[in-house]
Amino acid sequence: MARSSGNSSLSNLPPYGALVLRLALGACMVYHGYGKVVPGHAMDHYAHYIVSLGLPYWLGYVSALTEFAGGILVFFGLLTRPAAALIAINMLVAIVKVNAHQGLDACQLSGLLLAMAVALVCFGGGAYALDRKIGFA
Repeated sequence: MARSSGNSSLSNLPPYGALVLRLALGACMVYHGYGKVVPGHAMDHYAHYIVSLGLPYWLGYVSALTEFAGGILVFFGLLTRPAAALIAINMLVAIVKVNAHQGLDACQLSGLLLAMAVALVCFGGGAYALDRKIGFA
């Protein structure tokens, strides 16, 4: 059976889907990470908050940098899979240690960001990622 012309035009969309996924996840992570790394002693305050959750102090720095720097990397599609993997781990910890105690509604954003990060780990950054330009994909 022959394909319809409408169906073949949809087959050209996956590169744009990966691009939109990267841009959305990257922008969200940069937004959420910015306030944890840039103003004054924000990382130190965030690290103390992480300690209050029963996690090591240094993990606060890792988490904040994962959100901010990892978001930048994902946004541009550079080292997409490793950055997305770190973001996925960060979101999983956020769900378990923070959101789960606040109910299902609180888990929605972190769960969505986790799913987006896992998708990028599985599929990579797509045709318009810098990973492709440097041969890392």
